Amino acid sequence: MIDYGRLFSLAGRRALVIGAGRGIGRACAEGLAAQGAEVTCADLDLASAAATAAAVNESGGRALPLALDILQPQAAGQVMAESGVPDVLVVTPAINVRKPIVEIDDDGFDRVVELNLKANFRLLRDFGRAFAERGSGSIIVFSSIRAQVVEPGQGVYAATKAGLVQLVKVLAAELGPRGVRVNAVAPGVVETPLTAQIKDDPAWYRAYADKSALGRWAQPWEMVGAVAFLASDASSFVTGSQLFVDGGWTAVDGRFEPSL
Repeated sequence: MIDYGRLFSLAGRRALVIGAGRGIGRACAEGLAAQGAEVTCADLDLASAAATAAAVNESGGRALPLALDILQPQAAGQVMAESGVPDVLVVTPAINVRKPIVEIDDDGFDRVVELNLKANFRLLRDFGRAFAERGSGSIIVFSSIRAQVVEPGQGVYAATKAGLVQLVKVLAAELGPRGVRVNAVAPGVVETPLTAQIKDDPAWYRAYADKSALGRWAQPWEMVGAVAFLASDASSFVTGSQLFVDGGWTAVDGRFEPSL
């Protein structure tokens, strides 16, 4: 008999959250710990990772900080050598260059692709291999609404996020028979340090809020439900999916509200 009360429990599982030092990554680390997972809080900035781990531990959870640069080819191997193979992997880091395509130089293109796509590819490959050898695991990466809908100035970012979704689908197909699930979460606009530039522009901020069906931005904690779901047995038959957490952004066509 299924114990429905434990479907969302992560008790006894180990989660690695990359980008846990701030924003969505920090919220994910705190949220998974609250569901019972032991969390490794990894970030390029060890001090911020330590702050997240301390907050988790002060709340009664279990967490350890880890300095990690995912631009290094051996990043996944470093983690697994130090702390073993996790049960859940969550990857949040990304960067953007907000320029028209005709103004982006090769260096700008390479910086976005290197982090958003190539670094994620390595993590998917290396952790995917380890998860498959064990025969279980849930991998969760962060895509974006820009994988599906675009706006001027986000061409390379959108391309990397769309590419990441395709990597997720292929890896899900390849590793599904070996007990590994792979999914993506696609946020809409979320108030984080990375979106401070937009928040500081009232017209831009309001326009983004008005585009969603809910008429507002998301907070980082509002991504946690999707991540906890995909990490848990509640999503045991979900793989190769992109779960939109966008306040209805991709469901609404345009901003004009007709008089009905």
